[in-house]
Amino acid sequence: MWSPKTNRDGGSNPSYNFMTQMRPGDVVFSFADTFIKAIGVVTHEAVSSVKPDFGSAGANWLNDGWLVDVAFEELNTAAFKPSEYMDLLAPTLPGQYSPIRANGMGNQIYLAQVPEAMAAALLSLAGPIGQAAVMDLSECVEYDTPVKADDIESEIEMRTDIGETQKIQIITSRRGQGVFKANVRLVESYCRVTKVANPKHLIASHIKPWSKSTDTEKLSGYNGLLLSPHIDHLFDKGFISFEGNGSLILSSYLDKSVLDKWRIDKNIYVGNFRSEQQKFLEYHRDVVLA
Repeated sequence: MWSPKTNRDGGSNPSYNFMTQMRPGDVVFSFADTFIKAIGVVTHEAVSSVKPDFGSAGANWLNDGWLVDVAFEELNTAAFKPSEYMDLLAPTLPGQYSPIRANGMGNQIYLAQVPEAMAAALLSLAGPIGQAAVMDLSECVEYDTPVKADDIESEIEMRTDIGETQKIQIITSRRGQGVFKANVRLVESYCRVTKVANPKHLIASHIKPWSKSTDTEKLSGYNGLLLSPHIDHLFDKGFISFEGNGSLILSSYLDKSVLDKWRIDKNIYVGNFRSEQQKFLEYHRDVVLA
């Protein structure tokens, strides 16, 4: 989840302020088109972040904001309309900044605090599917350990041509984290080779290497893939690459026994890549592939 830190005029917005109060393990209910359609669990608390690439949808938002990592799961057939259960929900609504009105229709608010009684009622309405989703997603929660900056990151911190927020984003993008991973997740939803979708177990891997990318390319979601760690190793070191049509390319330097031991099908088809990804994949094939 991402939001600006303030309104366009610089004024405070409770919805945006609530972002800083989210903690790992908190449950998030996604309300859209009158339905609760998905349930999420916060996996990392808010960090300062430049705006992800929302296209024209984010044109009116300020660039400096809050990023909260949330793992979501769609309810599909378990999705429900709160308006049909207001006899149960109405007594649990918060007195201020409620996400829905007494008639079950939504308020124009991005994020709201949900009282425990309301959260319990929503989970009961989501049924076994929703409750199982919370249990599964809770396994995505990460508790980070501090990472010591190296010389390259120290050089970024000394730059004067960019602001502090962008410095943070460029540094975390090098580690496959932060707004870069958020941008990649707008384009990719799982590892194309292993099909693992849990973001806790995936690395946001640059297609065109971070060291060779411009500041913009370092943060671009189109310059990344979500890869399982062993696939990231092969891709990052140039032992494998991909054709634009989704065919796997193997380097002549790859120990082919690795494919069998890691159960990687050399004939796997991983799906077509978007046109915006093609230029980065071409660079990877031409420069990185060994």
